[in-house]
Amino acid sequence: MSVSGSGSGSVHVALLPSAGMGHLTPFLRLASLLVQHHCQVTLISPEPTVSFAESELISRFLSAFPEVNQIQFHLLPFDANTANSTDPFWLQFEAVRRSAHLLSSIIPSLSPPLSALITDVTLISSVIPVTESLCLPNYILFTSSAKLFSLFSFFPTASSSASLDAEILEIPGISPIPKSSIPPLLLVPKSLFANIFMECSAKLTKLHGVFINTFEGLEVQTLEALNGGKVIEGLPSIFSVGPFMPCEFEKRDQLGATLKWLDHQPAESVVYVSFGSRTAMTRNQIREIGHGLLRSGCKFLWVVKDKIVDKDEEEELDQVVGHEIMKRIKKQGMVVKTWVDQGEILGHKAVGGFVSHCGWNSVTEAAYHGVRILAWPLHGDQKINAEVVVMSGLGMWVKSWGWGGEIVVKGEEIGEAVKEMMGNESLKTKAAEVKEAARKAIDVGGSCEVAFRGLINEWKSNNQCT
Repeated sequence: MSVSGSGSGSVHVALLPSAGMGHLTPFLRLASLLVQHHCQVTLISPEPTVSFAESELISRFLSAFPEVNQIQFHLLPFDANTANSTDPFWLQFEAVRRSAHLLSSIIPSLSPPLSALITDVTLISSVIPVTESLCLPNYILFTSSAKLFSLFSFFPTASSSASLDAEILEIPGISPIPKSSIPPLLLVPKSLFANIFMECSAKLTKLHGVFINTFEGLEVQTLEALNGGKVIEGLPSIFSVGPFMPCEFEKRDQLGATLKWLDHQPAESVVYVSFGSRTAMTRNQIREIGHGLLRSGCKFLWVVKDKIVDKDEEEELDQVVGHEIMKRIKKQGMVVKTWVDQGEILGHKAVGGFVSHCGWNSVTEAAYHGVRILAWPLHGDQKINAEVVVMSGLGMWVKSWGWGGEIVVKGEEIGEAVKEMMGNESLKTKAAEVKEAARKAIDVGGSCEVAFRGLINEWKSNNQCT
């Protein structure tokens, strides 16, 4: 798709993502949509990345879109002991935040001048001083659900009123959030996560707008509350621009054997099991999952991960899952320990269910393909996202399993839950309805296209005024 020229009416947008595939992937999908809408796009990519997967995805994206300009944003070193976290991805968030002032010299050098900057939510408080000094419109892409965004928006109010101490958090206009669903690190005073969350949410009203990868068919009540001013007053406009579809540049050749196996399975008979790009499980829990999948009697495709960062993955699959389980699996399922093209798997006719941690990208991809979910939230925003899955009718959630690592969920329970999800016809019907709503949102004249068209006209108008 061609890009507009550099005249007064052209639109030039820069995107600055943060760390982890869960943040990077939606940013690159948004960038591809902006290119398709004839915007000139600059990707400001923090270097070095935390994982191999991130650097490889950026390379494939730039190869697919040679018209996109890349600025490598070399981060300043800092003493990790001052950040109150050991998570490599959160340390990267903090490195980007502490280097944000360098954007003051990078942004003015871009040509033509920027129409807007879109950054990660974790960078709001660090980037706002830069964009304000440059009189540059500042937007964020919120990489989780609108329901979590409502918590993010309401957080300063909840903290000042001690609402976070109650067992149920009441946020105006949306369904209540149990304290047990709030990201645990948010309740740890002075944790890096809580500090960033508080600092950035307090600056939210200074933004020009918020992009969220969602749509009304999934979160209608929450979107109406946010845009209706019920959650807090003074929020910038919320643009529901989802669901983002997986792009061609995300595909890899390694999926050949997996797709061949799926091609030989009956329609909607396979359970896809994956807990995301940065969720590691204990060996005991991994082996219980293996027993559970075997007990379910269902065909399954299982992606195993036991290290947070892919650079640390060394052991073979047999060592992680166990030799005995691996032998039994070959008759009933397929298990892999490498990155897979999740969008292509969820879109395969053989896949009928998804055991998921409820990372938001996974939820929206399942919604787009109409695949029902067995939610197993493990950390962070995932219980709140699981609430969205249940409320929308897209899936079910066994709440007694708790957060990841709190207990070892036994194979018997896992097997029964998988069997229940795959046999639930009402879930299947509702997932098909959500799929239809998702397709409508991104179709011609849908909410996604309307949002982009309005924004681009606004950016062009602003360019002509300057």
